[in-house]
Amino acid sequence: MAVFKVTLFLLAITFLSNTLSEAHPGFNFGWGRNGGISGGGGSSSSPLFPQFYQFSCPQADDIVMSVLEKAIARDPRMAASLLRLHFHDCFVQGCDASVLLDDSSTIASEKRSGPNRNSLKGFEVIDEIKAKLEEACPQTVSCADIVALAARGSTLLSGGPNWELPLGRRDSRTASISLSNTNIPPPNSTVQNLKSFFKRQGLDEVDLVALSGGHTIGVARCVTFKQRLYNQNGNNQPDASLDRSYYYGLKSVCPRSGGDNNISPLDFASPARFDNTYFKLILWGKGLLTSDAALWTGNDKTIMELVKNYAEDENLFFHQFAKSMVKMGNIKPLTGFKGEIRKNCRRLD
Repeated sequence: MAVFKVTLFLLAITFLSNTLSEAHPGFNFGWGRNGGISGGGGSSSSPLFPQFYQFSCPQADDIVMSVLEKAIARDPRMAASLLRLHFHDCFVQGCDASVLLDDSSTIASEKRSGPNRNSLKGFEVIDEIKAKLEEACPQTVSCADIVALAARGSTLLSGGPNWELPLGRRDSRTASISLSNTNIPPPNSTVQNLKSFFKRQGLDEVDLVALSGGHTIGVARCVTFKQRLYNQNGNNQPDASLDRSYYYGLKSVCPRSGGDNNISPLDFASPARFDNTYFKLILWGKGLLTSDAALWTGNDKTIMELVKNYAEDENLFFHQFAKSMVKMGNIKPLTGFKGEIRKNCRRLD
């Protein structure tokens, strides 16, 4: 009888383990102290954890990094594009790869929203990573996790911080062009607007300033800052907070009429290097977007102090950026049996 009970117990444990493994590829009972989230972001009870693919696809990060290294070598601006892709994914119904879905009979693609149309890039790099992961570990690594891994890898390859990244997100079966239009902060946001947008996602002022520091790499189109040059307050005058030499330089790139797709670096001093120069430029009146300048000119003492601190201490900025990226990456992930693991990131299975 005792042997029969032990056998039943072992069968139950095996069934439970197999069930959990189906819901969570890489699941194991030996989480130990490494099962939680590092970096201070998110929740200690989060179902995401860094070792999620430890057994089901241990080479996942190596595959991601090998593709990123080549892609960023071809086009250094790709690092910023992939970082932005993660941000635009997480701020719309959570970090679920909804931003990657193309139009279909059931999907109105977020790629057509105002913040994303003719602007969001990096989809082909995600496709390449997904194809290589499907070869190595079929239907195991989600597109949502690929976007998160690509954002971390892009930051690291640009000279920025590394962080222990919780994994285990699943892919949505839906997209929301309406939320994409309303949840992503526009480039002309005031500091109060920015605080509201971030608070809606469970992010505070510290996260707001640290994550804005992602603008240390990348470029913006003329259409996103033209208002500052020619009609900031509806009086046909430039933004008075702009440094004059910087203002004249921008005018040469961005004429009053036309040239909307001309580009300018968000951090002209080190546009391809992830550092704290972005914050120094803001202090000097050389932030590109209204939303960049507003961190200093918005007269919010808490935010101004953070800008000043990050301008003075790059290590402090790097530490907080990593923590805030973990926290942002934990916005409403799909886990367990919710969602799916797409074979192709652009369409539903």
